[in-house]
Amino acid sequence: MTALRKTPVAPTPNAAPFVIRAERASDVVAREALLDACFGVNRHTRTCQRLRDGRAPAEGLALSVVRQGRQARLVGTVRLWHVSAGDVPALMLGPLAVDKSCRKLGVGAALMDQALAAARALGHGAVILLGDAPYYARFGFSAAKTGGLSLPGPFERDRLLGLELHEGALDGAWGMITSDGAVAPNIRASRAGKAARPVPRAA
Repeated sequence: MTALRKTPVAPTPNAAPFVIRAERASDVVAREALLDACFGVNRHTRTCQRLRDGRAPAEGLALSVVRQGRQARLVGTVRLWHVSAGDVPALMLGPLAVDKSCRKLGVGAALMDQALAAARALGHGAVILLGDAPYYARFGFSAAKTGGLSLPGPFERDRLLGLELHEGALDGAWGMITSDGAVAPNIRASRAGKAARPVPRAA
């Protein structure tokens, strides 16, 4: 596995320094609060969330942005997830979120660049996401090879975008996008606990 280096980001000369690093367990509360602030508390009902529920993000592809200073704090997050695009292995990116106080500083773009570079270095072939085409086009995403794909719920066709990290990785991608990642550790532990419970004997 390719080691993820801490990546400093200096979006503007007057901006406080930012660091992109691998997500830590201690980031969870701040990450969830940031996602709620960016997408609303009903974000768990969105179509793409169905692909993430109960799953762990792809190894090495859960990233946090931390604003440095006296009180360092998490101001950005992105995670990528294993999916099957029809019969084609791919990653699903999202959600990507940046604290409103840090927008227009290049933080989101730096986070995207780092995530895609890490995915490429780890040998992944393609990334799919649901988002605004004008924003994600700068990173190479388009709907050119996602026309035959569907999501398990309502979605806008022109927002389903793909990026090939290796040429031809999305050739022949057709059908429903489904989860293909490892079960999240807390879900696995919960299932193991249930299996270990003694079965009451009949009287």
